[in-house]
Amino acid sequence: MTPLLRMDGIVKEFPGVRALDGVDLEVVAGEVHCLLGQNGAGKSTLIKTLAGASQPDGGVIHWDGQPVSLGSPQAAMRLGITTIYQELDLVDGLTVAENIFLGHEIATAGFVRRGEVNRRARDLLTRLGHAEIRATREVGELPPAHQQVVSMARALSHDTRLLVLDEPSAVLDQGEVENLFRVIRGLTAQGVAVVYISHRLDEIRAIGDRVTVLKDGATVATGLSAKDTPTAELITLMTGRTLDHVFPDRGERSAAEPVLEVRDLACGRHFAGIDLTVRAGEVVGLAGLVGSGRSEILETIYGARVPTAGTVRVAGKRPRPGSVTSAVRAGMGLCPEERKSQGLLLDQSVARNITVSTLSRFATAGFLDNRAERAESRKLADALELRPRDVTRVVRTLSGGNQQKVVLARWLLRECRVLLLDEPTRGVDVGARREIYELIHRLAAEGVAVLVVSSEVEEVLGLADRVVVIREGRAVHEGPADELTESKVLDLVMEGSAA
Repeated sequence: MTPLLRMDGIVKEFPGVRALDGVDLEVVAGEVHCLLGQNGAGKSTLIKTLAGASQPDGGVIHWDGQPVSLGSPQAAMRLGITTIYQELDLVDGLTVAENIFLGHEIATAGFVRRGEVNRRARDLLTRLGHAEIRATREVGELPPAHQQVVSMARALSHDTRLLVLDEPSAVLDQGEVENLFRVIRGLTAQGVAVVYISHRLDEIRAIGDRVTVLKDGATVATGLSAKDTPTAELITLMTGRTLDHVFPDRGERSAAEPVLEVRDLACGRHFAGIDLTVRAGEVVGLAGLVGSGRSEILETIYGARVPTAGTVRVAGKRPRPGSVTSAVRAGMGLCPEERKSQGLLLDQSVARNITVSTLSRFATAGFLDNRAERAESRKLADALELRPRDVTRVVRTLSGGNQQKVVLARWLLRECRVLLLDEPTRGVDVGARREIYELIHRLAAEGVAVLVVSSEVEEVLGLADRVVVIREGRAVHEGPADELTESKVLDLVMEGSAA
């Protein structure tokens, strides 16, 4: 069988960096081909080359057995190559339907046929299992999971022969992931090829047919069976080393005084009646479905939302409700769910992103000591094994895992007493995950109180000492992590009680 896509010896260079160093990839029609690799391995550069958004400096791309030049995204789309990036490219001011058909509007004599656009959009959303999303709603008002569905609908609105999905499940809960897999299986049954990028190895096994692994910009293995290749082998190929245990040992922690105390906290329709206590040196996890109120709880504790009831205390003192400044002064730090839009100054340097909450420390008589700022940032970059270590580099150019390390470094420098983590390893590879887990446990060992939200039940149970399960804005269970299993947590988030 002639491969639908074959990429031979693809090379891409940037100033001082060889991002792709002879990558090979072969995809056949009707398969799910999974692309694995650590952050910085070259996956994003490769799919941008495939999407026509970046031009290779060497190598050949074959499509249906013929060499082609993908000189622009439009050229790729004309062949039937559609890409959905991890960072969604939706236009907030437009409706769902307008986003789905953006760039190929249904029009007559220059006038858009809105009724037909909305009807076709509804059909696509129904096909994706989300008929409840209104085609006329402004897309910026949708939660992240529904925005991901809109991006999928946009891809299906084209005559797609190859669909590239970059971390498609990052903002989806388990039920939505299963629905995504249903859609993917329907597409492959029609002969559509799918390139699936994910750091979640359980997903690779569930949906994948074959696997290609990248490391340091080169193909280190290709054509592996997604279901039969041992996890240890995949991890070794990606990282160059074995990772026997993803989650570090918690160790023994003695009881300590409460640092974060939340009593009867409520925020409008999002959640109500939340009671939490996090002690010094303790990691508490919040488990629940997307939309259950987990992120809103963290944001309200941090002062990014104004509570409608309840109190928050840090070491016995009450920060001003609805004030981030007051929360930070009290000793709180937040790593938000959407780190690029909410946690980083993307066009600023790594150093400035690290020091942004402590700039007064580097100021004298109104003047900023840039040398001292960079020196302190380098210490943290070294301690966190930031890659690359250049703190003058623009943070936008870093991989997802290294961007997350920058946000964590900010609060390390601030020496916060309470650290709030919302999806701390979203879009982060298995090697960087281990490093972030170790950092979280190191902070706890130093007496920081950590409250973490994650959509991955395994992550909550592996990281936390205690777990609070949230269902529809209410806490339905609280107890030691080692007394829970993934199935019990899923019973609680779905039914409100453990079977």
